[in-house]
Order: sequence, then structure tokens, then C-alpha cells
Amino acid sequence: MRKTRSRSDAVREDDELRLPRPPGVFRRFWARHPLFADILIALFCLLLSIAAARVGDPDLPQPLAITIGVIVPLAVLASCGTLLLRRRHPVVPVVAAFATELLFLTLGAQGGTPMVTVAVYSLAVYSSTRAAWAGLGIGIASLTAFGGVLMGFGVITLQSAANGVVGNLVIGLIGTLIGINVGGRKRYVAAIIDRSRQLLVERDQQAQLAAATERARIAREMHDIVSHSLTVIVALSEGAAATSDADRARTAAATAATTARTALGEMRSMLGVLRDDDAPLPLAPTSPPTPHDTVASAQRAGFPVTLSLSGQAEAPPAVEHAVSRIVQEGVTNAMRHAPRATSIAVRVERTPSEIVVEIVNDGVVASTAPSGFGLRGVAERVAHVRGRIDYGTSGGAGWRLRAVVPVTGATEEE
Repeated sequence: MRKTRSRSDAVREDDELRLPRPPGVFRRFWARHPLFADILIALFCLLLSIAAARVGDPDLPQPLAITIGVIVPLAVLASCGTLLLRRRHPVVPVVAAFATELLFLTLGAQGGTPMVTVAVYSLAVYSSTRAAWAGLGIGIASLTAFGGVLMGFGVITLQSAANGVVGNLVIGLIGTLIGINVGGRKRYVAAIIDRSRQLLVERDQQAQLAAATERARIAREMHDIVSHSLTVIVALSEGAAATSDADRARTAAATAATTARTALGEMRSMLGVLRDDDAPLPLAPTSPPTPHDTVASAQRAGFPVTLSLSGQAEAPPAVEHAVSRIVQEGVTNAMRHAPRATSIAVRVERTPSEIVVEIVNDGVVASTAPSGFGLRGVAERVAHVRGRIDYGTSGGAGWRLRAVVPVTGATEEE
């Protein structure tokens, strides 16, 4: 469905562009009343053209003179009337003006009326420079050829033909050159305004994209913080409730409280950077838990998680951040969806060119349910650092998540 722009939308765009007022009281008046201006121009051309339409041969028979005396004013009136169409159909006044000039040339009347000047001027302003030159050239060529034919039949003299052609050429050149100057400036200003409007639209679109990207980033961080911490807290709470050993229950409860406080601190740090006042929270955004911390937290919750590290290659902060979050989300998914797993193996292999993260558990079978926000967030993180990810069932009796992150793949820090 085609979207239409209302006048209020255009006004708001112009207000935001802060366009200056057109200079001059009269120019602003003509711009607000174009039809009134065209009527005045048509009347002015009509008066001058009627005065110029004098038949050159006074010895014509009276019936023919009367006929010509009626035809010529009607032709001039019709041609001047077409000037009212010069803004929407600028070719029509040009054709009418030169057709009237051909009639003047036939009767030996004085040619070179203002109709031609206004017509070619309008063609240059409201159509194009090429159209103005083409219209003037075709009109003058038509007058020249028609004048030659009339001289050949002895209807007019060479002097009359030359006067008609040269007069129209001079006033046509004046109108064309002025119209080209005015029309070029008009089109240039219109192009600048249109480009400014496009820049405003692009600016708004970029702001919306940036806001959407930031919302997605915050959603990933909040999901990783809340999901992992709550999973550990739930596991510890269930263990404390199920055991009859008071010391173990006390230890599980204390560990759950510590995990909750850590998650609360991370959330406050994340929300602190979103405040829009001049007194932000003193806490700075904290780094995500390292793979060691994630595995240790899961082990305290009673899950059989092991960690294997190899290589010593260092990576930019954005890559290290992504690796930590990938391990956290992979372990969290295993804790949530494979509570009876006998093995959750985490492997982080570092090479000079890339970091391989792999989380494998033996407690998840194939599922037809769509992936949740966690795996989607992991895929977005991996894509952000120009890596690749693969996840799915492993041997039909487990689940494997494998991500390969290039060491130099980050373009910006999160």
C-alpha cells in the first residue's frame, strides 16, 4: 500500500530544516498567489501583442481585412491564454506563441511579441535547460523555413522575413537565458532541500537502529545475568530443601545468597549506565564471570561440570567478553535442560588466530521446540565478533554447543 505524505508532515520537515523566508515582499506574494501572477503576465502579453499585430499591407480588400482583424486578435487571445498553463504544461505556451508568430509572419505584421519571451522562459524554469534550447531552436527554425516558403511565393519580402526571424530570435534568447539562470537556481535549491530532508530521515533511522541495537545488547546481558544466577539459586535452594544435613543446607543457602548478591550487583551496574541524570550510580559496569567462575558456581550447585583449558593466546576485551558469556550460557542451558546429566564438559582452546569454546553434556536428547533467547543471544554475540557457532544433539544422547571466535574478530568493544 502506497504511503502518502500529509501537508503537516511536510511543514514539520521544513520547520526542522529551519528554512529561511524567501527574500522580498513581492516575491513572497507572487509565490503565495501563482495564479494571480500568471493572469497579470497573460494580460500584459495580450496588450503588447495586440498592439504589435498590425497588418503590413493596407490595400487588402475590406472583407479580407475584416476577417484578418478578427482572426488575429482571437489567435493572440488564445496564445496568451495558454500562458496560464505555463507551470504545469510549459510546452503548450511555446507551441502557441510560435504558431501566432507564424501567423504574424504570413500577414506581414510586426513579430517578436513578449509571448515568446515568457513561453521560452517558462519552459526553461519549469521543464529543463535542454527543453528550452530545443523549443527555441525548433521555433526559430520553423519561422525561418516558413519565411523562406512565403518569400518563394512572393507573399512577403526578405526584409519582413528577416525582421520576424531576428526579432523572435532576440527576445527568445533573452527569455531562454534568464529562464535557464532562474530555473537552474530553482532546481539546485530544491535538490539541496530534498537532500537535507533525506539526511533528516537517515538520521532518524540511524537513531532508531542504534536504539534497537542497544536494547538487544542490554537484553542479552540481562538474560545472561538473570538466567545463570537464578538457575544456580534454584538448584542450591532445591538441594538445601532436599537434604537433611543442616550444615550442607546452611552452606547451600549461603552460596545461594552470595550468588543472588553477585547477580544483584551486576544488574545494578548494568542499570546504572542507563540512567539519564547527572548523578549516576557509583558502581561501574562489571565484567562477566570468567569460565572458571561459571564452572565453580555450577559445581557448588551440585552439577558435574568440568573445565579444560589449553593455549595462552590473549584476545581483545570484546572477544574475552563474548567467550565468557558463551561459556556462561552453555553451562546454564545444560543445568536447566539436563538436570540428570552425568557430565558437563567445558573446553576452551586458544590458538594465535582463534578461540574454540565447546560445551558438551550427556543429559539432553533431541527436541523439536524452537530455541530460546539464550541460544539466540549466543548466536548474536558470536556474530558480533565475526565468529561462527554450531549447536545440536551429540551422538543422539547429549547436546553440544561449539563456537569458534577469531582473536582479531571484534570491531568494537561491548
